[in-house]
Amino acid sequence: MRLIKSLLILLLLSFPAAAQDSEAQPTGTIEVEDSAQKDAAMAVRIRDILSELEGYDDVTVTVSSGIVSLRGTALDGDAISRLGELVSRLDGVVTIENGVTETTDVAQRLNPAIERFKIRIQQTIAFIPLALVALAVFSLIVFAGFALARRKQPWNRLAPNAFIADILRQVLRVATIIAAIVVALDIVGATALLSTILGAAGIIGLAIGFAVRDTVENFIASILLSMRQPFRPNDLIEIGGDVGKVIRLTSRATILLSMDGNHIRIPNAIVFKSRIINYTRNKSRRFTFDQTVDAGKGLMEQRRVVLETLKSLPFVLETPAPNVWIDSAGADNATLRVSAWIDQRKSDVSLARGEAIRQIHNALLEAAKKPATAAKRKAEKKSLENVGASETEELERMIEAERVETEAGDLLNREALEE
Repeated sequence: MRLIKSLLILLLLSFPAAAQDSEAQPTGTIEVEDSAQKDAAMAVRIRDILSELEGYDDVTVTVSSGIVSLRGTALDGDAISRLGELVSRLDGVVTIENGVTETTDVAQRLNPAIERFKIRIQQTIAFIPLALVALAVFSLIVFAGFALARRKQPWNRLAPNAFIADILRQVLRVATIIAAIVVALDIVGATALLSTILGAAGIIGLAIGFAVRDTVENFIASILLSMRQPFRPNDLIEIGGDVGKVIRLTSRATILLSMDGNHIRIPNAIVFKSRIINYTRNKSRRFTFDQTVDAGKGLMEQRRVVLETLKSLPFVLETPAPNVWIDSAGADNATLRVSAWIDQRKSDVSLARGEAIRQIHNALLEAAKKPATAAKRKAEKKSLENVGASETEELERMIEAERVETEAGDLLNREALEE
């Protein structure tokens, strides 16, 4: 305990010395002659200077042999330091003994703060008319910008869809607010503050941009997709292995209805970067399949039977023409590759392909002339199954019903230009 007390005493005793060392002292040469008249002149000069400054009313000054002694109280430590610097600039000063301390009088300490508060109130009152003018100009600009943004035209005419039109309106609103702030700050003479605000906003925006990078990427992809329109509602498309009919394009995702009736939601950033296969864009669609035939019964004759059967089917288009070629051949069997086109608006590609396989199979059996079952196969050949696009039409009705329910959030436009 004694050791701790001794250290505390030494620490307290070191403060005056440190304060004395930090005080400003004159650095000029010291004259040999001593003059009482010169000391008196220096004392009078210092007192006159201090009388003109605030906060030094309680300071006394004595000068002896060029040594200036200062006693009394000042408002704070800064005032004491300024006093030492001021006296050190006087010619003839040898050294300064600054014994001025900070005042503990509550009234003296509060008076400057009260005066500063009064001055700020007066400045605020004088600033009110100018602030009101700036506020009025700000309100007028914002009102005009928002009123223009609420109009349907020219935004609906300039934008390819409602989504882009809303983005243009939001950009106008933000630009209007920024312009209003710049004009208002210029009126009150605080344009320097705008640079600080914009700098802080830029840093914050950069941080937010990194944090929500995926969301921003999705949003930009939504804008580009809505402008390019690579597909339309009810189009059958394939994106990254997912096949379905398009229900809608939202600001975040593309929604498909699979052939099994399931909803598929794909983020627009993935859609934009993926390979998109649109099966609906071209009304004609080709189907292919392999037909195995007996290699020992004349390949060309069997090819002719298959081709004529294809041409006789009512749902197969004449142009592009159907085609059959030998894909491979072995000792016993050969493979014919069968290709034909249909109008997928009238026929379902899966049903048409299945019916073509059935009819070709029957034709090949009949050509092989097997009497035991010839009559039955002849009757089967004359019958023709329905290959209409009934399943596709049912899916389209489901999609139309869903689009009516959520039409407001759809970015696809039937009237937009196709990509």
